[in-house]
Amino acid sequence: MQRIEAQEFFHVPVLSREVIEGLAVRPGGHYLDATVGGGGHSRLILAAAADIQLTAIDQDEDALAAAQKQLAEYGERVQFTLSNFAAYQFTSNTFDGILADLGVSSYHLDRPERGFSFRHTADLDMRMDKRQPLTAADVINEWDETELAEIFFKYGEERLSRRIARRILEKRPLHTTTELAEAIAASVPPKYRYGRIHPATRVFQALRIVVNDELKSLETFLEKAPNALVPGGRIAIISFHSLEDRLVKHSLRNSPSLQVLTKKPIIAQEEEIANNPRSRSAKLRIAERKEEQLPWSRGR
Repeated sequence: MQRIEAQEFFHVPVLSREVIEGLAVRPGGHYLDATVGGGGHSRLILAAAADIQLTAIDQDEDALAAAQKQLAEYGERVQFTLSNFAAYQFTSNTFDGILADLGVSSYHLDRPERGFSFRHTADLDMRMDKRQPLTAADVINEWDETELAEIFFKYGEERLSRRIARRILEKRPLHTTTELAEAIAASVPPKYRYGRIHPATRVFQALRIVVNDELKSLETFLEKAPNALVPGGRIAIISFHSLEDRLVKHSLRNSPSLQVLTKKPIIAQEEEIANNPRSRSAKLRIAERKEEQLPWSRGR
């Protein structure tokens, strides 16, 4: 397989100023970019203060290779690990800040062979980690009608989930992204078919979430990450749809070791949205690790 060039993966990091301010990046700090992607946010963190150490992880080998090229000038100050952030081995009191950008990258949508988008004809794949066995084709062609309708409704918030699932069973086997998109479009009323968004959008979101076990991975990450912060360290999470944002909101709020700093999520300003339309749906939430109480300062 031909390795992509770093600039092909690089995309404009969303809410970049807000992330750096929110993490309160300080000289000599150690930071974790849990979804390094093309390295855009990591570069900003490294440039924000002197002597920053950064751990960069990603489950996509293409992303990690691109980040290594993007951040090569920082040498041994950056450590790279191929891992899903839920599987990463956290150790306590390690990081001054942790960042996770949960959005699917423009690279994934624009590379037809990855199968994330119905704008191009490609195999139904959608795996972030190409080492895993389950693909979108497996789900579409092997799961029963009830299971498909349930995931379309639960993870895509698709109100016509049953109708779409029924049509998929009539049309399968479906092998390509465009075959699936056409089957979905043909199953919905004309008003829905020609609406503001393509009728396949929510189904493709649901498939991506299921194939990559995204919400369970996020839940696991949010349980483990807070204890890896030093007291006073901060965690910043950028989400792009309501299912993720809801999970982030409640996990940060319910963590006994965190103090939430964002009562409402931080969103992109009009100038950023004009320059980067992808930022329109981004929501940033930030929390801080509470200072550890000394035994004698606790209430009786």
